[in-house]
Amino acid sequence: MKKVIMLVLLCAATCFAQSSFDGTWKTNLSNIEFSPKPDVFSLQNGMYKCSSCVPEINVKADGTDQAVSGHPGYNTIAVKQLDDNTVQAIRKMDGKVVSEVTETVDNNGNTLNVKFTDHPMNGDLVKGSYTMSRVGKTPSRAHPISGSWRIDKVSQVSDNGVTMTITLQGDQLSMSAPTGESYSAKLDGKDYPYHGNYGISHVSLRRLNANTIEETDKKDGKVLSVYRMTVSPDGKTLTIVENDKLRGTTSKYEMDRQPTMEGAK
Repeated sequence: MKKVIMLVLLCAATCFAQSSFDGTWKTNLSNIEFSPKPDVFSLQNGMYKCSSCVPEINVKADGTDQAVSGHPGYNTIAVKQLDDNTVQAIRKMDGKVVSEVTETVDNNGNTLNVKFTDHPMNGDLVKGSYTMSRVGKTPSRAHPISGSWRIDKVSQVSDNGVTMTITLQGDQLSMSAPTGESYSAKLDGKDYPYHGNYGISHVSLRRLNANTIEETDKKDGKVLSVYRMTVSPDGKTLTIVENDKLRGTTSKYEMDRQPTMEGAK
């Protein structure tokens, strides 16, 4: 009897112990390492071209929805020149707005100020802004947004767009976000449904070591991105390295653990 009681107590301490991944995490916008690979745009002679997009985009810039194919998160884009320095792009999936982006070149022509509004499938709008720096010269006889640009700073993003909650019980990890995105998957490398995102249909997970889990996002069987999520030894930081398989880029950012209601008291 005593042995049985000891086993029960041991299970209570270990079987239901909280994982170091458990909790709510928020991206630290001041500590992001962006890929050095630039974005390349062109607006000239009434045509908009995104050479760095995969697949490449080449459409009329007349403000009407133009069909594009091969992009996991949208299938039309409407590009419109608002003034001599500003261009707007609205992306949709099957007629539903996915994102609105406004890009404005400053007076020196070397900084691109970007404001965006994302429209999640099942959540509130996500708004934010960031700046990009010009790489190389401005193409002649083209709108000032034309050229190569690199992101250098994210100024602001709505909390619901940079926050997620993770629960890991045994080999089952569940993720949810205020945007309505969620999944529940075992750490066995198999595909499981990803809910609430236009561009992702499935996710697979596998544990690399005690503090690192690898996530692979897919759309209809095609790998889009691979993330390596590592919890720091003190459990306060979740470092994520993102490998964008479509564009061939790698970026890195950190998420800070948010205090629980008990911890906030």
